[in-house]
Amino acid sequence: MKKKIIITGSAGFIGSNLALELLKTQSNIHIIGIDNMSDYYDVSIKEYRLKKIEEAANNFSENKWTFIKGSIADKELIDQLFDEYKPSIVVNLAAQAGVRYSITNPDVYIESNMIGFYNILEACRHSYDDGESGVEHLVYASSSSVYGSNKKVPYSTEDRVDNPVSLYAATKKSNELMAHSYSKLYNIPSTGLRFFTVYGPAGRPDMAYFGFTNKLREGKTIEIFNYGNCKRDFTYIDDIVEGVKRVIECPPKKQVGDDGLPIPPYAVYNIGNSQPENLLDFVDILQQELIQAKVLPEDYDFDTHKKLVSMQPGDVPVTYADTTPLQRDFGFKPSTPLREGLRNFAEWYKEFYKI
Repeated sequence: MKKKIIITGSAGFIGSNLALELLKTQSNIHIIGIDNMSDYYDVSIKEYRLKKIEEAANNFSENKWTFIKGSIADKELIDQLFDEYKPSIVVNLAAQAGVRYSITNPDVYIESNMIGFYNILEACRHSYDDGESGVEHLVYASSSSVYGSNKKVPYSTEDRVDNPVSLYAATKKSNELMAHSYSKLYNIPSTGLRFFTVYGPAGRPDMAYFGFTNKLREGKTIEIFNYGNCKRDFTYIDDIVEGVKRVIECPPKKQVGDDGLPIPPYAVYNIGNSQPENLLDFVDILQQELIQAKVLPEDYDFDTHKKLVSMQPGDVPVTYADTTPLQRDFGFKPSTPLREGLRNFAEWYKEFYKI
């Protein structure tokens, strides 16, 4: 109630869905969204998401939505936003995503994921200046990629994650370390969320399910990495948003240690489905749902359009979330079945591309 919330990456997949959910379910809030509208993938999808947010804001007039086009790497802009709006909650979802893209385009990862996140932390720090109440909770996106090639499954937030296999993963682990130091030094409540393979309608076209669909529609061959011996913990977007929403409402408690200094009000959680699916099974369900939605013809010869190939640099064979702490602290566990989620995606795809 009566909160000002900054959501960075608000035209992105998770950011836009979170903004939509908050506008529809909360009262008297003002969401300030910022996004640089990068052309890393089709900008029309980002514009579609923003349009949905604007429609929701108009339908729920007690809530307010403000959008700013800009980069979190622009320190002056971030400081200006915090000074003007004085947010109670900050949800940092802006980042350059993608494991393989980080191998060919590393600069943008340092700019957005490192410098950008530093700017957010500094703005949160200075939100307490001059006796102001400041930011009550910083929630930020981490990634299952931080687990690298850990052999122990399911992945637990108690596991050591010191061996990233991509620059993207390294930047996300760095975000967790930076947030911890700011929580310790400045008593800023912060929670990192390690997302596991998020999918759903209006998702990112660089994700496998979306890219596969595009290629199958064009009659091209899809490549299935590690000869199909990959498992992914696919997590439906609505489950991700519900998890983020619950976390936002419960910042880690501020406490003082025996030394008289703050105990860092800091936490990290996994948000995943905890049911890793074999990639070949996933692709089989996807093609069934694409045929059911009439995105692909009924007689589509799927076998002639797939190719099993070796593992790509930066990839890992399995992702598998231990969500026990999430269930314990928030009473929530993602549960959307894969088929249901892919069906919703296929129906959205048909509508969006007017098939």
